[in-house]
Amino acid sequence: MSTLIQRSWVSLGPEGFDGYLALPPAGSGPGLLLWQEIFGVNAHIRAVAEQYALAGFTVLAPDVFWRGERRVELGYSPADIDRGRGLMGQLQPDTLRGDLQAAAAALRARPEATGGKLGAVGYCLGGRLAYFSAAHADVDAAVAYYGGGIHEHLALAPAIRGALQFHYAQNDGHIPLDAVARVAEATAKAGNECHVYPGTMHGFNCWERGSYQPAASALALGRSLAFLAERLF
Repeated sequence: MSTLIQRSWVSLGPEGFDGYLALPPAGSGPGLLLWQEIFGVNAHIRAVAEQYALAGFTVLAPDVFWRGERRVELGYSPADIDRGRGLMGQLQPDTLRGDLQAAAAALRARPEATGGKLGAVGYCLGGRLAYFSAAHADVDAAVAYYGGGIHEHLALAPAIRGALQFHYAQNDGHIPLDAVARVAEATAKAGNECHVYPGTMHGFNCWERGSYQPAASALALGRSLAFLAERLF
């Protein structure tokens, strides 16, 4: 972990709802919500938070599963995957929407989040939550990596004000390419982007998983940083 980054757990308003905050070397920067995978705000997500913080963002990774179990931190074994899916299944749409909005409000209110704009980035479950952040929390830019289920919520797309960027694996056993095509078509407008990475599988960004693909991960990160920088700084 970089010694340039200040990091801490902070309260997001409702009692028990916390988030992992990573501040950039300058101490402040545009606010960026980082939405977790089903594995919680684990070591990988905290490292991703610091990766974006090093790029100049004030990053907040909310503890999505807090209502059922606080600060879940899972690995990537079959048992961990099953447990994560179980926790995801406990999420309720109404309370989840409230948590998205509470997290966005908490980040906007922090003095370290500067410039008046807010972004969101997320992976897997978090990819869907980044999309929901654009729909329900009015973020200025949202980046969704292999967000499962987005194609089931395309009725939200016409009302989304902020810019959207999607990253998908070509060989994703959870998200078929026809679903990707539907997302791209429903969200197509100036400034929005949808990228598919040849030869990759679900989770290609996570260096702790067998599906990690460093070339695609690096390309996607570069695209994400450029997209967010153009819209938030």
